[in-house]
Amino acid sequence: MKTVKKGTIRSKLKRGDQVVFISGREYSRYDSNGKRSPFRGTVIAVDQINGKVKVEGAMIMKRHRKPVPQMNVEGGIIEQEAWVDVSNVAHIDPETGKPTRIKYDVQDGKKVRVAKSGKLIPEPERRVNTKKKNTEDES
Repeated sequence: MKTVKKGTIRSKLKRGDQVVFISGREYSRYDSNGKRSPFRGTVIAVDQINGKVKVEGAMIMKRHRKPVPQMNVEGGIIEQEAWVDVSNVAHIDPETGKPTRIKYDVQDGKKVRVAKSGKLIPEPERRVNTKKKNTEDES
């Protein structure tokens, strides 16, 4: 019998963080000179329940979508990022540019993230919803 996961996996990664792959398919990328260079990118989504992240431009998969004319959905082959386990990526140290681990520290009464080098990791920018709500007063 399969056990059901409960709760979330403690991940110190947030949307907008710069990460580098430390294992898996994207770790073994090779450049034109034949030298291995692990993929670096930005986290675009975090799933804490399953312990997965999506990295912009990494683990591209192709989804074949069937057209649905009633719902105005176009068909075709759509490329999108796949979920990657949190253990396959590491945060990039802002000082050295190398993979690092993160710890939490309290400074000036605020909880902040600090890299192993001691450098403070800035909070990623929050996306602001630019859509206006439809109100009946505007008409």
